[in-house]
Amino acid sequence: MKVILLQDVEGLGKKYEVKEVKDGHARNLLLPEKMAKAATKEALKWLSDQKEVIEKEAEEDLKKEQSVASELDGSEVAILVKVGDEDQLFESINAQKIAEKLKEMGFEIKKSQIKLAEPIKELGEFPISVSLKHNLEAEIKVIISADSAEKKLEEE
Repeated sequence: MKVILLQDVEGLGKKYEVKEVKDGHARNLLLPEKMAKAATKEALKWLSDQKEVIEKEAEEDLKKEQSVASELDGSEVAILVKVGDEDQLFESINAQKIAEKLKEMGFEIKKSQIKLAEPIKELGEFPISVSLKHNLEAEIKVIISADSAEKKLEEE
């Protein structure tokens, strides 16, 4: 019996694939559990329509990600931190802090998308790579500087 998989089925195939399975397997497991539906002419027409919709959505998603990548690429992210007498940081800057700063700037970036080998523990400028969907990447510059308001309070 030919069926259209409605979800990924381990050992059988991926969502929206048409597969030939034994009648009993289809009747007893795949169809009742709504993991698949019979591959009738109407169902095959529905499948082609679904694939077109998915293709359009993927295309729109790619365009959106490309615009985010071009907007993000070359951006400077300034982070002010408290420092000691000899400019040592009281805290390290990790991917979470960079992601929060990017969110403040209007970018929805998760900390897992920020490629940071180890937390930043000194003042300066650091090039950081950000991974986006569709294998896109953007390069940002993270600028770590001393919080001057804190320094003024210490001097007084």
